[in-house]
Amino acid sequence: MFEPIETERLRLRRPLASDLDALVARRNHPEVAKYQDWTLPWPEERARIVLAETGEISEPVDDDWWMLTVETLDGGRIVGDLSLKLQWEGRAAEIGYTFAREEWGRGYAHEATCGLVDHLFSDPKLTRISATLHPDNHRSARIVERLGFVHEGHTRLSRWVGDENSDDWLYGTTRADFEAWTARPTGPPDAVMLEEITWDKVRPVIELSTHKSQERMVSPNGVSLAEAHIPEPYDGKPVTPWHRAVMADGELAGFVMLDTATESGDRPYLWRLMIDRRHQRRGIGRRVIDQVVGLVRSWGHDELDVSYVSGVGSPEPMYLACGFVPTGKIIDGEIEARLDLRTV
Repeated sequence: MFEPIETERLRLRRPLASDLDALVARRNHPEVAKYQDWTLPWPEERARIVLAETGEISEPVDDDWWMLTVETLDGGRIVGDLSLKLQWEGRAAEIGYTFAREEWGRGYAHEATCGLVDHLFSDPKLTRISATLHPDNHRSARIVERLGFVHEGHTRLSRWVGDENSDDWLYGTTRADFEAWTARPTGPPDAVMLEEITWDKVRPVIELSTHKSQERMVSPNGVSLAEAHIPEPYDGKPVTPWHRAVMADGELAGFVMLDTATESGDRPYLWRLMIDRRHQRRGIGRRVIDQVVGLVRSWGHDELDVSYVSGVGSPEPMYLACGFVPTGKIIDGEIEARLDLRTV
């Protein structure tokens, strides 16, 4: 018999017949259903069948999808549901998640999914957990990415929903992956240093990576280093690259590159700033910017430019918090922003 899972704010429990209205409302919201595997309208009768079938099973069994209702510990408000399918006699599992639109942005999906993953790996025979999602569903991707799931594949035109055909992304984590992810440093580092990229750091810097959903926002470091070696003129003006490895407590954690504007006479430009997926959300990027600001001031400049792609997983909130102000210009699809160093 399945026992409810409790996290800091949530309870993951077997569905009840009384969950009907919340389930129907949740799955019929256009934004919730946009990248899911059902078409609208999602009928109430279908919801009744799902709840009845799930209620007949006291715990998950191999090769059948099972559902958990997610409710708040405080007040029992239903916020979403999790799906689970065991495979290979419980040695592997696939998961899914659906949360009410009005509950987005509160961290419930991450908290609930983390609770389920922890619970699944408490069974010593489980070796792997996977999830699939639409490549444009960046919010969904961020949920599993923040749990350390690795992007393992991209299948083309492999999913049909009604008459619509799309690609699919596959994510997965093994027990060893998950243990390493949960053991990684997560707090602010004592020291953040910008170090010259010597020959022995080139390959490790190239091997740093963002999450898969962030690749649309930043070039791979190998491309950045190549562009630094053979820089393309910007707006007809020469570019003078400067780049460093970002070290956090002595561990390689990221990469930063600027156009110093030494030759062009223009304002410096923060050309690249990437923090490896294992070190994100530690405040490292903000501390790198603080050091870059001090460096640019020492060069005699009072303005610094940057550009970024907006969206889920974007560095935009960090840049705005640092004082960068959008200029109104869009450069190659990116928002240009400027920091007045005289005011920070």
